[in-house]
Amino acid sequence: MIVGLGNPGKAYEHTRHNIGWMAIHQAADRWGIAFEKNGHAWRGQGEVGGHPVLLVLPLTWMNQVGMVVQSVLRDSSLSTSELIVVHDDLDLPVASIRIKTRGGTGGHNGLRSILACLGTENFTRVKIGIGRPAEEENVATYVLSPFPTEKWELVAATLSKAVDVLECLIFEGAAVAMNRFHVPNPL
Repeated sequence: MIVGLGNPGKAYEHTRHNIGWMAIHQAADRWGIAFEKNGHAWRGQGEVGGHPVLLVLPLTWMNQVGMVVQSVLRDSSLSTSELIVVHDDLDLPVASIRIKTRGGTGGHNGLRSILACLGTENFTRVKIGIGRPAEEENVATYVLSPFPTEKWELVAATLSKAVDVLECLIFEGAAVAMNRFHVPNPL
C-alpha cells in the first residue's frame, strides 16, 4: 500500500505540501492505475511487474490522515510493514529523495497523525525535499504555496525519480533502494 500525503481540494493541488499526492499521481500514470473514491480516500489497485499495489490518496486534512491510513490497512488486511508513505520534507533540498524504514515525525503533521493512529513507526517513508522557506517566511504559508515556476522542471524530474524509487522498493526492497538513491545530486 502506497499512500501519498497531501491536502484535498483544487486550492492545494500544486502546493509543496502535496508533493506526496503528485508522486502517487505520477506512479498511477506510469503504472496504468485508475482511482475510485472509496470512503475518505481515492484508491487505485493494480500491478507493477506482477506485484499487487494499492495506491491511496487520503481525502482528509493532513493532521487527520492517520485515521484513513489505519482504515485502509484494516480493509485491505495489510500490515504496517507493507505500507509506504510518500511525503514532503522541509529539511531536504528541492529534488532530494530519502527513504526511511522507521523513525519519528520530523515535525510533519501527517506522519504525526499516522504514528498516533497506527501505534508504530514500522513503515517505509519516501521523503521528497521541498526546501526550507526564507527566514522571514511563515512555514505554513510556504508549504501551502506552489513551487515557483522556475522550479517546476526540477519538480517534474523529481516526481519521475520518486516513481523509480517506489519501483525499486517494490521489486528490491528498502536496503537496495537506499543504496541506489541516497546519492548526492540525485538528478
